[in-house]
Amino acid sequence: MAKAKRIYVCKECGAQTPQWAGRCSDCGAWNSLEEQLLTASTASAQATVSRHSGYAGEQKNEVLPLQAVTSEQAVRWTTGLPELDRVLGGGLVTGSVVLIGGDPGIGKSTLLLQAMASMAASSGLSPLYVSGEESLQQIRLRAERLQLEQSPVDLLAETHAEQMIATARQRQPQVMVIDSIQTVFTELLQSAPGTVAQVRESAAQLVRFAKSTGTTMILVGHVTKQGALAGPRVLEHMVDTVLYFEGDTSTRFRILRAVKNRFGAVNELGVFGMTELGLKEVSNPSAIFLSRGEKAVPGSVVTVVREGSRPLLVEVQALVDDSPLGNPRRVSVGLEQNRLAMLLAILHRHGGITCHDQDVFINVVGGVKLSETGADLAVLAAVLSSLRNKALPRDWVLFGEVGLTGEIRPVQGGEERVRDAGKHGFSHAVVAAANAPRKPISGIKVIAVQHLAEAIEALQNAWH
Repeated sequence: MAKAKRIYVCKECGAQTPQWAGRCSDCGAWNSLEEQLLTASTASAQATVSRHSGYAGEQKNEVLPLQAVTSEQAVRWTTGLPELDRVLGGGLVTGSVVLIGGDPGIGKSTLLLQAMASMAASSGLSPLYVSGEESLQQIRLRAERLQLEQSPVDLLAETHAEQMIATARQRQPQVMVIDSIQTVFTELLQSAPGTVAQVRESAAQLVRFAKSTGTTMILVGHVTKQGALAGPRVLEHMVDTVLYFEGDTSTRFRILRAVKNRFGAVNELGVFGMTELGLKEVSNPSAIFLSRGEKAVPGSVVTVVREGSRPLLVEVQALVDDSPLGNPRRVSVGLEQNRLAMLLAILHRHGGITCHDQDVFINVVGGVKLSETGADLAVLAAVLSSLRNKALPRDWVLFGEVGLTGEIRPVQGGEERVRDAGKHGFSHAVVAAANAPRKPISGIKVIAVQHLAEAIEALQNAWH
């Protein structure tokens, strides 16, 4: 019998050490080392893995000069869901590996089942849906609820990585879904499924299979309490695309965001609505995030952010109130809190407006997270509107980055943002001077500003 070897593996970065320590020497995380028992790889175990996976005897790669490599366009398969295709960069690429994560119950399995059924019906592909968490009867019940029970999708309930690969080699599916990677285990390791070592080795075998056979692989991953993908960070480095499925389960809207994509643009955004028949695409998400009341209210400002390849209109709300505390609160939802503190300091230094004795609350409507700096001017305008208790006209929109010296800096795609605001009925746009269109745009007046003081003056003129 093989002798057991005791090692400690960091659950944050996957580093291994023979002795336990309170802090990982590689990533610096505290109390992240977990004990695991590994047995030495015997010849029989290696033969079993080679028999299932078929890696033995593969043709060796050749060294080629750069001039001899052809840049052929990768073959893409549309999923039948336009918003999902947008986030993927145009569809699923043959031989690519996609990792999708999200909170429990957010709709990951529903989205993938809809995509597989649509691809099988429209493109004639033979997808294989492998479930490690649900039984085939549970998947059937979901398909009946979505009215997809007649879809030609193959199902497999399996958690053994070698058996998955052996079945895939026999049936040769073009697309393969693994739900989820945390339930998969391999014979090479004796640790329990879901541990760092099992997740890393199982994912590595599936990735090698996808690359060697040209099978498109979609992995579903669990997330931590902080919203990041659980497991070793190396898992995100091995795959080609990483998608996050975000949204509040109390609302019916879901946001699919790409944070890594080797075959398309990153930070691309797709919006879905959860209905009785599954997820439906939202072709005009700006209309959702701008569902405001009929009257203009203080503290509400509309801005135009750029998510991926398209502009998106969102509403920024601010509430400024007298603080009973010695240290006023700075709370932001959808905006980084440190950036809010910096913007308030700029407003005091270069605008002459102080909030040192006020509680400031910022909320981005619709659950959108602002990751770019183009909303700086709108945040300050919302704060000033709430502080003065004066509402900005409903047909005004603002965007621009605010520098530490008070200058209003341009953002990417300024003219496109102004045009999109004009399509939604906005008549005035306060933008950076460098973002002002060269030719007038019909239906919208552009107010170009170079400094924060000029923007405040434009707001005061609007209030009068």
